[in-house]
Amino acid sequence: MSDELGHVFAALSDPTRRRMLETLLREGTTSAPTLTASLPITRQAIAKHLSTLDDAGLIERAPVRGREVRYRLRDGALSSASTWLREAEVAWEDRLARLKNSVERGG
Repeated sequence: MSDELGHVFAALSDPTRRRMLETLLREGTTSAPTLTASLPITRQAIAKHLSTLDDAGLIERAPVRGREVRYRLRDGALSSASTWLREAEVAWEDRLARLKNSVERGG
């Protein structure tokens, strides 16, 4: 069984990959040379991070003319993670509310 959500969170755990995704959120598309110019890591490291993001289902190659390879976020790429986080938040808030009520009742 595949742990797609685990792959998403593993990819998001790295600050460089989060910065890359922030670039995609801001710009729509980007390329490896653009990322190399904006991040303090090598082109090979950029390629490895792009591969990890792609393997996690977060990015895909954007259709472009010419030879330049550009990347974009996949539609709905973060929906499974955001759904899980919302459900966890609701469950956590419910537990805190029950704890608060218990403490306020004295028992």
